[in-house]
Amino acid sequence: MKKSFLFTVILSLLTLTAHAQLVVLDDEGRDSSYVEAIKSRAQKIVDGLHLTDQQQARAVRNIIANRYFLLNDIHEACAKRTQYAKDSIQGKGHRQRIIESAQRRRDAELYKHHFELASNLAVYLNDEQIDAVKDGMTFGRLKRDYQATQDMIPSLSDYEKQQVLIWLKEAREFAIDAADSKGKHSWFDKYRGRTNNWLSSRGYDLKKERDAWMKRIEEAKKKQ
Repeated sequence: MKKSFLFTVILSLLTLTAHAQLVVLDDEGRDSSYVEAIKSRAQKIVDGLHLTDQQQARAVRNIIANRYFLLNDIHEACAKRTQYAKDSIQGKGHRQRIIESAQRRRDAELYKHHFELASNLAVYLNDEQIDAVKDGMTFGRLKRDYQATQDMIPSLSDYEKQQVLIWLKEAREFAIDAADSKGKHSWFDKYRGRTNNWLSSRGYDLKKERDAWMKRIEEAKKKQ
């Protein structure tokens, strides 16, 4: 029994190492300065994980970098098709159909590849670490917005906190696939609006809560 367990552990470690060696950076045909910028961006996220295995860290970095490359390819294809329609198509209706077709194709590609990030990372990371990668790719908005909501309304029930967190996680999933930082932040802003509307419907006076929160912050600064 012990030998069987030991064999399983060894096999798992060998599989992990093999996978780490197979994660190749998708940099062929890409501008070298762009590749270095993306590698640096991905490395900052990996550094926050404090991984001690260098092969594991490199594999995770390449997965994240490849994700950025893929997102850029998808959004760039849509942008080029849209620009072509604006520059070359005279009929307004036809032009709009081409633009909408490009957007549908983009959204289909994003959905097709969306779950690959988490599944690829799962070979090397646990759920908590995967969440950390997602936070790193979305500027940490989930944690900041969640904390801010609780700070603004200390009386939130556990149920209300859970619902706020659920929506923030949903916003993060959309934000991960956004084309740029503006697009990522806009998803959280959109869901913040949804959250605020929901809290208002539950009887919270958000202006009153926000004013009281600002007052608490000012009082805390005076005590420092």
